[in-house]
Amino acid sequence: SQFSIPNYQDTAQLLADAVQVAHSLKDQRAEAYALGNLGKIYEENQQWPEARKLIEKALLLSQAISAPDLAYQWQWQLGRILKNQGQTPGALASYTQAVTTLDSLRTDLVTISSDVQFSFRESVEPVYRELVSLLLQPTAGNKQIEQSALIQARQVIESLQVAELDNFFLDTCSQVRPIEIDKIDPQAAVFYPIILPDRLEVIVRLPGKPLRHYTAFVGEDKVEETLTKMRVGLTRNLLRRALTTFLEPSQQVDNWLIRPIESDLAASGVKTLVFISDGSLRNIPMATLHNGEQYLAEKYSVAVAPALQLVDAKPLAKEKFKILTGGVSEARQGFDALPGVAWELQSIGAAIPTTKLLNQSFTESNLKAAISSVPFSIIHLATHGEFSSKSENTFILAWDNRINAKELNNLLQRHKKDDRAIELLVLSACRTAVGDRRATLGLAGVAVRAGARSTLASLWYVSDDATAVLMTKFYQELAQSQTTGNSITKAEALRRAQQALMRD
Repeated sequence: SQFSIPNYQDTAQLLADAVQVAHSLKDQRAEAYALGNLGKIYEENQQWPEARKLIEKALLLSQAISAPDLAYQWQWQLGRILKNQGQTPGALASYTQAVTTLDSLRTDLVTISSDVQFSFRESVEPVYRELVSLLLQPTAGNKQIEQSALIQARQVIESLQVAELDNFFLDTCSQVRPIEIDKIDPQAAVFYPIILPDRLEVIVRLPGKPLRHYTAFVGEDKVEETLTKMRVGLTRNLLRRALTTFLEPSQQVDNWLIRPIESDLAASGVKTLVFISDGSLRNIPMATLHNGEQYLAEKYSVAVAPALQLVDAKPLAKEKFKILTGGVSEARQGFDALPGVAWELQSIGAAIPTTKLLNQSFTESNLKAAISSVPFSIIHLATHGEFSSKSENTFILAWDNRINAKELNNLLQRHKKDDRAIELLVLSACRTAVGDRRATLGLAGVAVRAGARSTLASLWYVSDDATAVLMTKFYQELAQSQTTGNSITKAEALRRAQQALMRD
């Protein structure tokens, strides 16, 4: 049998009838919902004045009945309409109100049942991105964007990163608190690369300077294609052909992110680059960017963060490290053996004293007991694992079972019982889920919820031997800095270890 698809006039009439019915029943929520969706029909047909009137009515009703879950949608819609009418100040005000409403809804959004929870990517994320796009909109004559707009854009993208992690765990993340990186590391620059549909925006914070901003006019599809090529090149054995395949996209990304500000970085005396990466950029190790002459890690220490608001940013403690290492080197639960893990843990133990749980002793209960009994400052886990954009698919492998993201979070929560946070969480031999562009949310989620001040992890399976050498050198650098009193950051210890590996 055939059926007809209603045209927009039929749909509009149905919604108009729904508005009348809801009004007669004094169901203000249903009336607001119908009005908003009727306004959307007019918006889609570019009937801006009619759409605006309907949306403004829906918004007033939603606010009158304290329904912020509806109000933000109409604020967002009103922002789109005003933008299309060329009323940029009004559009910015409406988008800003939508984001403010969403931020106030953090707890409510993540407590909605997963069966009925609306799509974050369709119904929440675009609000933040469209506001950033409007704030950083190219101006006639390439006039500089005002500092107030850059500051707001940075705050909005930070709020988006927090919202993404909330959505990952279906629970609110740790307490959000503003961080001034200058007060933690006066020689650090912070990069905010933002992928938009039609361009790549970059906001940079140099020590003691106003925010900087520049744009690469390259579409999202081209950015994704370049990042995919770079990752493919990285994950292959670095034969000459594969190295060439990797270097070309690596240099392209470097041209977008680093080259426009390279001379200013050198002049500012910056030693550490911190990236608040966006989208698929989170799946690329920034240390491997190449400028045609050298890798970024050969010149700077490199760190990444999901958002500075979520970082418990403090210098590395000077007290003697207490280190717990654990892992599975034998074939287990359908996973291949990782013979290098035994050597990795042994080598780390030779460089610096550790408590070790290997194979049969690396069970969930033993891990819990160890973490509960001693305030370890470093926890190093070398075992199979996978990070995914879905919490239930993120896990590490213990001897007896898989430990998923929430279970691992519970295991690592012991630091909340005292004032000593986990200085460093290392997840070695893990990888991100293949084909999942947001897989690093799993890694970021585990780290943030555990309260770890820093996390070091592999994004794909790498050579056991190389990992053991890298990690041994890393811990040697940390131990030496404590012995000599010449304190270095964890990012700098990693950079030195990476350089040693490249030389060898």
